[in-house]
Amino acid sequence: MKKLLILVAAGSLAATMANAQTATVTTGAGNAAVQIEPQYRTKIKTYITEHKVRPVESREKIVVGGRVPSDVELAPVPSDWGPSVTKYRYVYSGDRVMLVDPGTRTVVQEID
Repeated sequence: MKKLLILVAAGSLAATMANAQTATVTTGAGNAAVQIEPQYRTKIKTYITEHKVRPVESREKIVVGGRVPSDVELAPVPSDWGPSVTKYRYVYSGDRVMLVDPGTRTVVQEID
C-alpha cells in the first residue's frame, strides 16, 4: 500500500511539472497580474540582446512592487512583446527587464 501511494504521488508530481513547462506564466505585484506566454518571454530577451539596450542606472534598486524613480526614463514596450504587455513600459536594469505601470511607475513584473 505504501509503494502504491508513493507511485501515485510521483506520477502526480510528474504530470504537474510537465504541465507547468507549457503553461502561461502569470505573476504580478498587488492587484496587477501580467500573463506572458513563453514565446513572448523569448522575444523580450532577444530584443534586449539584439538592440543592445543599455541598462539604466539608478541609486535605488528597482524591484517588483517598488516604484521606479522619476529620473529613470521608461521605454515603450514594442508591440511584438505580446498583447498583454503593450500597456506597460519597461526598464532594463541589472540584466533584468522590468515591466512598469506607467501611471504609477510601479514595477509589476520582472522578466526572467
